[in-house]
Amino acid sequence: MRQPTGRLIGQMFWRQRRDTALCALFWSLHQVCEALVPVAIGLVIDQAVGTGSTSAMAWSVLGIFALFTALTMGWRSGFWFLSKAVAEESHQLRMRVVRRVVGGRGIRTRRQSGELLSIATSDTHATAELLELGSRGVSALVGLTVSTIVLLRIDWSLGLGLVVGVPILVLGLNALGPIVGRRTSAQQQAVGRAAATASDLLRGLRPLRGVGGADEAARRYRTASRTSLDAGVGTVKAGAMFIGASTFTTGLLVTAVAALAGWFALEGRITVGQLITIVGLATFITDPVLNLADCVFRLATARASAARVAEVLGAAEQGLSGDRTAEPGTLALDAVHAPNLAGVDLVVAPGELVGIVTGEAGAADDVTDLLSGARSPDRGEVTLAGTPMRELDLASLRRTVLVEPHAVDLFGATLREVLQTGDERDDATLNASLTAAAGEDLRTDGAGLDRDLVDHGLNLSGGQRQRIALARALLADRPVTVFRDPTTAIDAVTEHAIADGIRAYRTGDGRATVLVTTSAPLLDRCDRVVFLRLGKVAAVGRHRELLADSSYAEVVLR
Repeated sequence: MRQPTGRLIGQMFWRQRRDTALCALFWSLHQVCEALVPVAIGLVIDQAVGTGSTSAMAWSVLGIFALFTALTMGWRSGFWFLSKAVAEESHQLRMRVVRRVVGGRGIRTRRQSGELLSIATSDTHATAELLELGSRGVSALVGLTVSTIVLLRIDWSLGLGLVVGVPILVLGLNALGPIVGRRTSAQQQAVGRAAATASDLLRGLRPLRGVGGADEAARRYRTASRTSLDAGVGTVKAGAMFIGASTFTTGLLVTAVAALAGWFALEGRITVGQLITIVGLATFITDPVLNLADCVFRLATARASAARVAEVLGAAEQGLSGDRTAEPGTLALDAVHAPNLAGVDLVVAPGELVGIVTGEAGAADDVTDLLSGARSPDRGEVTLAGTPMRELDLASLRRTVLVEPHAVDLFGATLREVLQTGDERDDATLNASLTAAAGEDLRTDGAGLDRDLVDHGLNLSGGQRQRIALARALLADRPVTVFRDPTTAIDAVTEHAIADGIRAYRTGDGRATVLVTTSAPLLDRCDRVVFLRLGKVAAVGRHRELLADSSYAEVVLR
């Protein structure tokens, strides 16, 4: 087990130490009572049935009733504490993973969104179930200990056989654990990849149909799904082999103990009551042994899940976060170097509308990430109001700078819900933002702002989704707003209307706006355009002036 995984599991048990300890205590009581049932029955036969004593029989009945009451309540009480601990811990782990993925400045990971979703749901719950395995393991060992002590008191050879046989059996089953663990890990990886493929397919179904790529996308999903199925079948086979081996070997152990006890009874070494006790204990032993075997099997699955959760929680951040409060002011890049940028200088003053043009997607990504604070530059500095962005508190930075990404995500069941950004806005404000985004047609179906959106807007075209996202960003009304290619799915006429709308909506009150785009209509409304070529600032000026540069014209007019 890797160190981060072990640390995660240790912290989990420490947080839930009270409920886990109580569960182990009550389940141990349950196992002790179960182990004492055959002992009690043997005593009843020797002390009550064999003697014919009425009082002894009455006391025996009361004793067995109390034993079964304690047995039942022990299990129920332990299960209650366990359920509480698992529910709380799985929720905490789920929230930590979600905050790690969607909060902060982002994490460096190669996992796709579908895999991260699988980790945040299935793997966090499987990890929390380690609490159950710990309690079950402890109670099973307690039950085996009590059974061994009773057998040693009846006949030392039977107890010694159990002391030797059970550890050998458990160690043998534990040797099969890594096989199950490898199969389980492979299955979890395959399931995550299949979920990621399905997520991408659903998000891009409309454009895929438009370009005739739906069949190819379906083929790829079938391949990923088949791989996931094969991995699942492999895991089931490994589990079946494990369970079969544990059941068979446990049965052999029980049979050997019962046969030896029968021989001792025939020779007169033990009484009939003791024979019944031994046979009952031999049968009971299957429960804790199979419990331990199941714990070994499920431990492999839970450990693989815990490793995936620990990987996400321990992933490095894209950028560092400080503790200084962000204030509105000039946004600047000073000799910034990034994977696709080489010494870029940029200043965006309050009240400016600045365009950034580049024909290189990597350079546009780096600029967007740097302006949002999602990553830190390799060299140089990004500042806001003279303060390095890496020193700013992330929450206050988000309240000051908004970056609307190119990929549109809409949250809400109606147009009104999607547009709300935390502060309740009246209908007039919502409609004004839609007008600025040329979205008047989105509310003309009779329902207005209460128009239904299906599954995050899948019933909308790409252009409609972009206009809604644009209106939402305008409503947020941050001191600095950055748009990344906001009109790529919109026709030219509507694009001109949006360009006018953005300029009118964002003009005044010292609000700065940055458009990372190659759209000529948007760039034409900018106060200044910065042209990046080969990761460097190649030219700065008004859009129409820069058209004289053939390199610039090639990018914006293609």
